[in-house]
Amino acid sequence: QVRLVESGGGLVQAGGSLRLSCVASGITLGSQIMAWFRQTPGKEREFVTYISGDGGLTDYKDSVKGRFTASRDNAKNMLYLRMNGLKPEDTAVYYCAIADRLTPLLTTQAPYHTWGQGTQVTVSS
Repeated sequence: QVRLVESGGGLVQAGGSLRLSCVASGITLGSQIMAWFRQTPGKEREFVTYISGDGGLTDYKDSVKGRFTASRDNAKNMLYLRMNGLKPEDTAVYYCAIADRLTPLLTTQAPYHTWGQGTQVTVSS
């Protein structure tokens, strides 16, 4: 059974940084696409970034471009999200997810079959 567990969330002041981690178990990471989404109460879960199996292809939500960086270490079954220049509007529960292959739908939830439980990020102004 594939399982994802996020960690690294917390409370940070605006302008600060955090690094989120996501460890996968029950699977050997390789070609799978991995992504980060986030959700605030009463809103749809929204795409943040995805990264291809070899790390060579990434995409980011416009509002996080230049501030967030996704990376992965397949040997450790790990996905990371480095978040710099955090803003109060980045406050959300952040989820990691896995998709099996590249598809034009990777910025939607549809292709992702396994999700973590989420980690809370709170940015104070």
